[in-house]
Amino acid sequence: MTADLQKGRMGPRGCLLGLLALFVAGKCSYSPEPDQQWTLPPGWVSLGRADPEEELSLTFALRQQNLERLSELVQAVSDPGSSRYGKYLTLEDVAELVRPSPLTLHTVQKWLLAAGARNCHSVTTQDFLTCWLSVRQAELLLSGAEFHHYMGGPAETHVVRSPRPYRLPKALASHVDFVGGLHRFPPTSTLRQRPEPQVPGTVGLHLGVTPSVIRERYNLTAQDVGSGTTNNSQACAQFLEQYFHESDLAEFMRLFGGNFAHQASVARVVGQQGRGRAGIEASLDVEYLMSAGANISTWVYSSPGRHESQEPFLQWLLLLSNESALPHVHTVSYGDDEDSLSSAYIQRVNTELMKAAARGLTLLFASGDSGAGCWSVLGRHRFRPSFPASSPYVTTVGGTSFQNPFRVTDEVVDYISGGGFSNVFPRPSYQEEAVAQYLSSSPHLPPSSYFNASGRAYPDVAALSDGYWVVSNHVPIPWVSGTSASTPVFGGLLSLINEHRILRGLPPLGFLNPRLYQQHGEGLFDVTRGCHESCLNEEVEGQGFCSGPGWDPVTGWGTPNFPALLKTLINP
Repeated sequence: MTADLQKGRMGPRGCLLGLLALFVAGKCSYSPEPDQQWTLPPGWVSLGRADPEEELSLTFALRQQNLERLSELVQAVSDPGSSRYGKYLTLEDVAELVRPSPLTLHTVQKWLLAAGARNCHSVTTQDFLTCWLSVRQAELLLSGAEFHHYMGGPAETHVVRSPRPYRLPKALASHVDFVGGLHRFPPTSTLRQRPEPQVPGTVGLHLGVTPSVIRERYNLTAQDVGSGTTNNSQACAQFLEQYFHESDLAEFMRLFGGNFAHQASVARVVGQQGRGRAGIEASLDVEYLMSAGANISTWVYSSPGRHESQEPFLQWLLLLSNESALPHVHTVSYGDDEDSLSSAYIQRVNTELMKAAARGLTLLFASGDSGAGCWSVLGRHRFRPSFPASSPYVTTVGGTSFQNPFRVTDEVVDYISGGGFSNVFPRPSYQEEAVAQYLSSSPHLPPSSYFNASGRAYPDVAALSDGYWVVSNHVPIPWVSGTSASTPVFGGLLSLINEHRILRGLPPLGFLNPRLYQQHGEGLFDVTRGCHESCLNEEVEGQGFCSGPGWDPVTGWGTPNFPALLKTLINP
């Protein structure tokens, strides 16, 4: 193959394959993402074609190696019954395993250089390559692409995207998984501010969820905070072109953090912090991660990849593949409908999440705020799973409400809590028993045509998601709701458990699911009342799945009882 490259030729036979001709040989091209849905999100408008000389930053996902071996290692380091439990891989170990072949690296680099790509940067694992090209060069390189400017979202964000599919030379089919920066738009927030419930009298009542309410419900004492003596850390990642303000965090802690030790500022911001107004979701993430995981060093990934042609979530994945020392727990409130993403993209992102699991990172993703979801396929309704919530390599967090919204009572399902069954990923072995039990015993299953009963089922756990107080732009805002709230709360509590483990000389928890399912939800409050929302049609009448004893696809195993959860997770 090296000799072929030197001659300017590489298979398949019968095609014109000189490197300079690769990207114009149409009949020798293929589409890496033929199933990628392209729709202009609501609230976005086209501003017309991009200038041919405008600069773009595109990310090329290079084909990895040894993924089966990586999967085996994730299972080994995450399974308490394995002799390798807790013996996580370093970033360098992962790189040695998955690094693309020399042929892939050489072929893709030659192709990009021939097209005029410049300032190309790789990551430690060498499986992503980000390069700068002009619009003219990119449209020649990626046959069929046509770049336009778009504006939309609450912050009137500007992006450059192609509404048309792109094609690559067939000679690259075994070397490139997909190209990032063409189709996918920044996500939008699904947080809701609900009307305040009406109830007579206020004696003995609380007026919304605050850190003290969370600490009371989940049985944390004033001593359940970080020690400040370890290298323990946690992080939240934000992709909404929203920003938190340090002054809001300080005011939040002044109002609500008086009865526990806490840190009043973020230890590290990765990415750029905007100077505009703070976003409610960005404020919520930081304030509740730092009050649940109190007194623990906290990082914020703030919309990494701010260039108009970059995808912030993809850029965050690149950062994970390029940093040796990372926080142990990451909470993320990002999600897309599975069916809106190409198979190539969704499988590759899942591999990136698997790489993180191999390194002992605990990734928590919000389950979404649309219940079971709903979409129509050929005139028939089906539930609509969300990704990365549906990835088998993350711990997915659903949502609950207090049975009485003004009292610290037992929890019930929050009807928005995302959950269901993946249409992409098969059910992982660690949840086989729990899911089979639910499917065989639930008295309220929806019709089988609405969901893929053999798919990865989620969420795995839950926490309160209804009625939070948030400080944003110096204003206390009540009744904010969404699994974007429950996720940092659960993440913060896992950080406290990591603190105990580290002080005992134990490794951090890492990928939690195998242990969580083996222990049958021990240390969690089982949520057994309520159903979430779904399709508004005559057949299901807006009802998705319902909770029940044990695991269920609405609240997972349940919500944290901190002392019991600490006890069950502190053991080696």
